[in-house]
Amino acid sequence: MLIGIPMETLAGETRVAVTPETVKKLKAQGHTLRVQSGAGVAASVTDDAYVAAGAEITDAAGALGADMVLKVRAPQADERAQMKPGAVLIGMLNPFDKDGLQAMTDAKLTAFALEAAPRTTRAQSMDVLSSQANLAGYKAVMIAADKYQRIFPMLMTAAGTVKAARVVILGVGVAGLQAIATAKRLGAVIEASDVRPSVKEQVESLGAKFIDVPYETAEEKEAAEGVGGYARPMPQSWLDRQKTEVAKKVAAADIVITTALIPGRAAPVLVTEDMVKAMKPGSVIVDLAAAQGGNCPLTEANKTVVKHGVTLVGETNLPALVAADASALYARNVIDFLKLVFNKEGQFNVDLEDDIVKACLMCRDGQLLRA
Repeated sequence: MLIGIPMETLAGETRVAVTPETVKKLKAQGHTLRVQSGAGVAASVTDDAYVAAGAEITDAAGALGADMVLKVRAPQADERAQMKPGAVLIGMLNPFDKDGLQAMTDAKLTAFALEAAPRTTRAQSMDVLSSQANLAGYKAVMIAADKYQRIFPMLMTAAGTVKAARVVILGVGVAGLQAIATAKRLGAVIEASDVRPSVKEQVESLGAKFIDVPYETAEEKEAAEGVGGYARPMPQSWLDRQKTEVAKKVAAADIVITTALIPGRAAPVLVTEDMVKAMKPGSVIVDLAAAQGGNCPLTEANKTVVKHGVTLVGETNLPALVAADASALYARNVIDFLKLVFNKEGQFNVDLEDDIVKACLMCRDGQLLRA
């Protein structure tokens, strides 16, 4: 099959959908790969590296005009116009973007959104959300360390002792756990909060203290268990108690990293303006939910601002700031997904009996399959 890999055109997107490692694997399966010139440069992959792995270098039209197009982000209007009807598109296509999905349907594409893969053991190797969130959690801590005007570890010197930074992490999914691990390696004192009781043991195993808010009703406990690996909206009674407890911890923190997201919803507010006002001057908040409104209402998407003496970082694409590793992990996710849509002879085959394929398929033959 002719597979095209265009350069990402979305502002700030530095990742690429294939690496020389995955080009070799696809080439060995008999596929022809055409990579747009410069597509991997921002991820530290040169055109020569792709050629050495067996790919052909082409222009945007050559990559987008292939039978199958592998992307990181959903194609924009000018990209869709260069794709041929019936082409297969695979990438992070945002299954909650109804207008975007309709545009791909109108272009008669067969589109697979990798974010829609179920959170099952079998789908772990193609879980793009986890692979990218892992890097986002790491980068969030590194950005916080850069913006914070003190050091993370305790330091004892002849001139006196420097106290360790106090870090509070709100939301302990993949990104939150990696943030805990990274902050711990840097020597910080860490506390973490999440609505799911099941993560307490994970938090403590990484050397952080869990901010425990007891559940007083069966409704609260049921909501806290979550569904499909994601948190569910909690009852207001529990949220009010959590807010009080978290406010105390945030006021004492030097750095706060928020990671709470519910797919398809606006990000929940975890750090209010009053909480920010109570923080020490020079404190830092890194809001990983900035793209969906932010866990702090003062966060501004794609900006770093100072409010009430606190620095708020609103980067919306943290994995793109470590593009080489992010691309390597994403490309492996993609190639594992491709195993499900190619048969043993290397021919494209959509098996709707496969739960992962069915979940990721957004549109086909001009028909939108997701409302």
